[in-house]
Amino acid sequence: MRVLVVDDQTIYRVGLKTMLEDADGVEFVGEAADGAAAIEACETSVPDVVLMDIRMPGIGGVEATRSIVTAHPEVAVLMLTMLEDETSLFAALRAGARGYLLKGAGPDQIVRAIIAAHDGDTVIGSGASDRLAALFRSAAPTPNSPFPQLTRRELEILELIATGANNATIASRLYLSDKTIRNNVTAIMSKLGVPDRAAIIVTARKRGLGTSG
Repeated sequence: MRVLVVDDQTIYRVGLKTMLEDADGVEFVGEAADGAAAIEACETSVPDVVLMDIRMPGIGGVEATRSIVTAHPEVAVLMLTMLEDETSLFAALRAGARGYLLKGAGPDQIVRAIIAAHDGDTVIGSGASDRLAALFRSAAPTPNSPFPQLTRRELEILELIATGANNATIASRLYLSDKTIRNNVTAIMSKLGVPDRAAIIVTARKRGLGTSG
């Protein structure tokens, strides 16, 4: 399997190159330091698998993945990144990535993921899969709550809104992105049938949320 390495950190690219050259069944065919160079390298190197970082200068990994998969659907892109938030994970998968590994993965795990991605499997590394599992658990319904139509995550956010917390405070408290909080607030308004944040607070407090007693 021909593998292209894409990462803006030279030391990390060198480390991956050394690892791939020592591994059986894979062949290092090139490297790129950003998304634009990765797109170009796919034309010249003809890789089977691309190890792609997400956060890079210029064209990032998600946009580059989308371009590569569109032009070369036979190429398997495997994200290899330090980002473990669900926003990055879902963005990469929506762009067409075949897998998502965190940079703490060991050489054996990376090689196994390359082989699996090349074989058509979707590969989610342990750290990212834990995040994904937690996200799905938070999306489960809450039948015994004051608002059973809300997911656990939405109820958690609703409780903080009811205390008067703003989006930035909620995002910091729950270790989520501002965009994720905004999306959840929109969903809460829709499910509760209320027009704005003030109405959310009134509705929540009527059910006993956000009050000291």
